[in-house]
This record gives sequence, C-alpha cells and structure tokens, in this order.
Amino acid sequence: MLPPVTKQAHTTLTLWQGSWVAAWAVGIVVWGGIIWSVIFFRKRSNQVPTQVRYNLPIEILYTVVPFIMIGVLFFFTARDENSIDALAAKPQVVVNVTGFQWTWEFQYPQYRVPKSEYRQVTELGQMWNGDTPGNQAQLPTLVIPTGEDVRFNLTSTDVVHSFWIPPFAFKRDVIPDHPNHFDVTPTQTGTFTGRCSELCGVYHSRMLFTVRIVTPAQFRAWIATEQAKQNVAGGAQ
Repeated sequence: MLPPVTKQAHTTLTLWQGSWVAAWAVGIVVWGGIIWSVIFFRKRSNQVPTQVRYNLPIEILYTVVPFIMIGVLFFFTARDENSIDALAAKPQVVVNVTGFQWTWEFQYPQYRVPKSEYRQVTELGQMWNGDTPGNQAQLPTLVIPTGEDVRFNLTSTDVVHSFWIPPFAFKRDVIPDHPNHFDVTPTQTGTFTGRCSELCGVYHSRMLFTVRIVTPAQFRAWIATEQAKQNVAGGAQ
C-alpha cells in the first residue's frame, strides 16, 4: 500500500497490516500441524491403528477457535469502518465534487470560488486541440489543507463514477440522484493524482484530476487568489 496521507488512510493501513499478521499466524499454525502430523504420524506398518468415533477436545477446539478468530477480525473491522465513515459535526472545509463524462468539478461552498472554472477549462481544451475532456494538459485541481477535517459531497450528473485518490486508501462511488459523503483529515502535504475507478464510458481512463495537499496558510492564500480572479473577471464583464 502507498504511504497514507490522511488519518483515515492510516487506520486502513493498520487494519490491513493486522489482517496479514492474523493470516500468517493462522497459516503457521495450520502448516505446523500438517508437518507435525506427517512426521510423527506417518505410516510405519500395515497395522490399522485404533479407530475412535470422535475426539471431544479437538472438536471443541476447531469449533470454538474459528469463532473467536472471526469475532476478533469482525471487531477490529467494524471499529475501523465506523471510524473511517464517521462525519465531523463541523468540518472546517467542505468540497462539493461533481463527476461527469469525463472529468470532475470542485466547488467550495464556504468560499466564493467559481465552480464552473474547471468545466470551462476542459471544454476549451477540447475545442483547442480536438482532445477529450479530462486530458492530462488540463486536469482539474483539488486543493485541501492539512490538519483540518475536509468533507467531500459527491454527486454525478450522468452515470456512476468513483472518486479515488490512491494515497487516501479509500474510494467512494459517485451516483446520480444519490449523494455520497465522506470526511478525511490530511496529515501531510504533497501533490497526487486522483481518478475515477468505475468504468464510466469510452474515456474513463482519462478522467483524472490533480490533488494538492497544502498547509492551512497556503490553502487560505489559494482561496484568496481564486476569489481575486473571480472579482477581476466580474469587473471585466
């Protein structure tokens, strides 16, 4: 797995690692039992060993132990799923994500940042060079700050998409007429590539976007810059 960049991704990573540790522990016990039986109970003569109907301690063992194992795995899985799916009462940043064939649109409803900018850029890119929306030269950009709860509200205008940022170790479907939501708390800065992970049409593979995780100060500065661009554009009109 990629190094986690959010608090929720770290939870996913530790659950995944714990599951592997449990799987190896079970495997070692099973393989050890098989090898032990092969070595110490191998055939030594043609004499048929004493036949018994059952061995109560062993039957209790192989009935109870799997239930205990499943219960432990279920507990940690349910605990971590609830933690990952938890929504903050008051997220510091809200991003409305709209997926459509074949690109993304990001809106910050708390700020006066124009949501149509990314759609216009991709459409202009299509007219300029005959390429499709979501081409790599005109990727929409998502900017979020570290150390703050970020709420994503996901909607689609056409078909089912899936919002996936690999270092988040998490993805969620973007479904028409069925808004989805999730929160993340970024823990480190960096630039990454997001994508759609649900086959959504002929140009699905080009439905990419850029993710920039910045410091809170850099995020506020970026918001101020976008607002200034909108004011300049409004004054020009």
